[in-house]
Amino acid sequence: MTNKKEIYKCSICGNIVEVLHEGKGELVCCGQKMQLMKEKTADAGMEKHVPVVEKTESGILVKIGSVPHPMEESHYIEWIELQYPDGTNYRKELTPNDKPEAMFHTVLKTEFTVRSYCNLHGLWEWKGKL
Repeated sequence: MTNKKEIYKCSICGNIVEVLHEGKGELVCCGQKMQLMKEKTADAGMEKHVPVVEKTESGILVKIGSVPHPMEESHYIEWIELQYPDGTNYRKELTPNDKPEAMFHTVLKTEFTVRSYCNLHGLWEWKGKL
């Protein structure tokens, strides 16, 4: 069974999918069950992946890591997403040439979730309110 907002990855071809509607079946790619990506919330060692969230005059600024995450062809943040409990979502897609950050021009609501995806180290999450 899948749950809404879950992220799955194919360990063979690298396809990544996000569940938009829950279902009873399992996700399969390249003939194998896709891997559920669990959100991590704390760094180990020198890795800097946990989103750092700031309220600004124009919205919400999200930077990846207290020290900027590398943005190289072999290691980079693919996307940053802001989710409100009411279903409102914002996502910024990134390339290795971008800074590891996103500015979301939105009115600050109650608590919210920020997720980011590193091509090497997977899915990261911050939950809270400012």
